Amino acid sequence: MTESSPARPASDLSDEELATQGKQLHDSRNWMFLHGSAAQFATHTARMLELEEEYLRRFPKRTWQGSGGAGEPDPVPVADPVAEVLRQVAQAPGGRLHKLEVHQAARVAGLERAELARLYTQEPRLLRTDKADRVITPAGLERLRT
Repeated sequence: MTESSPARPASDLSDEELATQGKQLHDSRNWMFLHGSAAQFATHTARMLELEEEYLRRFPKRTWQGSGGAGEPDPVPVADPVAEVLRQVAQAPGGRLHKLEVHQAARVAGLERAELARLYTQEPRLLRTDKADRVITPAGLERLRT
């Protein structure tokens, strides 16, 4: 893809071409960032975004957000979904789970996203973040004991 030969619009690509070009762009991302010019990086970024948006338009169910837990049973709300999520984090090694596991636990327990977010922001905080992990706090452990 150069300025003299612009890429075909993503909407004109076949599904196979879309997947191939998307993979090629992802594979070359770090090289472009480290060795390309600012203009090349901007062009690369714009094309990557165009391909990703087209992919999501064509295949909305292939993302974890779009799947809505496809293939899994509907969540069965528990009496105290906050306690259920905290319990799962507390039972994990070191009292920590990867953020995606915590989101899955919340979905299964019937805990809404806004309620899950409050566990990190309310005072006292019941969960804290540590890079990609979510860690139960002393206040979270106390909440389980009550």
